[in-house]
Amino acid sequence: MFELALDVVFLLILAAFAAGFIDAIAGGGGLITVPVLMLAGLPPAQALATNKVQGVFGAATAAISYAASGHVDLRRQLGAASVSFLAGLIGAFCVTLIPTEALRYLLPLLLIGIAAFFALKPGLGDADRTARISPLQFTAFVVPLIGFYDGLLGPGTGSFFMLGFVMLAGYGILRATAHTKLLNFASNLGGLVAFALVGKPLWITGLAMGVAQIAGAWVGSVLAMRVGARLIKPLLVVTSTALALKLLLDLV
Repeated sequence: MFELALDVVFLLILAAFAAGFIDAIAGGGGLITVPVLMLAGLPPAQALATNKVQGVFGAATAAISYAASGHVDLRRQLGAASVSFLAGLIGAFCVTLIPTEALRYLLPLLLIGIAAFFALKPGLGDADRTARISPLQFTAFVVPLIGFYDGLLGPGTGSFFMLGFVMLAGYGILRATAHTKLLNFASNLGGLVAFALVGKPLWITGLAMGVAQIAGAWVGSVLAMRVGARLIKPLLVVTSTALALKLLLDLV
């Protein structure tokens, strides 16, 4: 039934649960699932494609969970989500066309900067602040840029959306987390559509991991809503730093 041995699939399911939990709170679940998929023997393109299959379930679950608790109105986000989907789709199709080597060197620095921002900037909590740009400007300029990046490379997408919502839209930590999930789901879905055509994902294994993602994302989102910034901020700092370190090690 499964494309891989059952013991390997079981480990992948455990990794997907952990990734769904982390992603629902702070993003960075791909830091867990992509390396594990590659350790299972999948080539990079197939690992990324399978990761998109399971990742959309976790992001969708977190988005629905936050919406059901009143932290985000998904209907008001549909326009931005559509932009994110198209940007992710285009980014994934451009994987073989755009040189990304320079970006791979820049990414760790950006992620360390994000970690430092959330760790050191005073006054960051769950309360909203004054927005620097309008929702329309955010959708027109910030969303397509991050969505395109998610399709092209992907690591740290949730952190970049979080930073945009906090710094530019003026959202508090919990509200920014809630609004990140639908946009991350949409860019993931766009990337999945493209990768499904060229990357040949392992559908059955990916769907099994997706079920675990649902469970992990539900637990993570419930915990984040109960604790708020006191949990989200440190976990965001840890995941951004860990992802930066992994990317630096990959360059060595």
